[in-house]
Amino acid sequence: MADVSIPLVHKAGRIEWPNKKPDPKKHFLLASTSAYSSGAEMRANLNRTLASRPADDRDVIIFVHGFNNRFSDGLYRIAQMSHDLGLPGVVMSYSWPSAANPLAYAYDRDSALFARDGLRRMIEEVAKSDADNIILVAHSLGSLITMETLRELSITGKTKVTNRVGGVVLMSPDIDLDLFKTQADAIKKLPDPFIIFSSQKDRALLLIERLTGQKNRLGRLENIEAISEYDITYIDITAFSEGGLNHFATANSPALLKLLGQVPDLDAALSGDGGRTGLLPGTVLTVQNTTALILSPVTSR
Repeated sequence: MADVSIPLVHKAGRIEWPNKKPDPKKHFLLASTSAYSSGAEMRANLNRTLASRPADDRDVIIFVHGFNNRFSDGLYRIAQMSHDLGLPGVVMSYSWPSAANPLAYAYDRDSALFARDGLRRMIEEVAKSDADNIILVAHSLGSLITMETLRELSITGKTKVTNRVGGVVLMSPDIDLDLFKTQADAIKKLPDPFIIFSSQKDRALLLIERLTGQKNRLGRLENIEAISEYDITYIDITAFSEGGLNHFATANSPALLKLLGQVPDLDAALSGDGGRTGLLPGTVLTVQNTTALILSPVTSR
């Protein structure tokens, strides 16, 4: 268990990293940490936390970090997103052994495959808890771990576990398109809602395409017809990509965070339930089973 302290001077979309003289008034800091001796102990503590929450606020969000991340990166990132978006429920972070080195992509790819079983065990433990739903949120290479884990749970017949997964959000997913389609076919019925955030300006995915020789990364598709057979909401946030690698614009853009945070029922707005995609400004395109939403910044009149 970890408690993250967020400074009062925090600005949306940022992580105020501590320096040689960490100051809780200025920086993100780990306020406390404790380790569980078993999955049962973790589940018991989770149930106590869930019991303290309102009856309609007992979901568990599991965040899976991406490539080139330290343990603190993933922990601080989900704390920042939870704070900036006002995420409901209990937030958990699954940390896998990234090399935390931008030149160690091959190492991280192998580590991501190694980490599948750990995520599966974590989901299975949470599925035994009193949580109403499990929401999986993954970034970059963490999306590969998430899809591989869902695939394994599905092909091994763990329906009691998969039925507890009430939604999946993949941000800038670093997955080859053909691989994703084989994973989705094995899962058969994707969790609902199933949301993908993408950007045509994602330079990190563009570089990965060049390194791997695989051009169609799921996080920067030019045409959603390639995934139209799947019940997916594909959200293009290119307009909110403000510079740099643009590999985490979903969490880094204050304008986008403000926009998403103001939607009263974010799940319904993103998934299009009852036509509520109109809550978000942009262009909606439906191709077969897939809904594409090209978000646009709100301009003042």
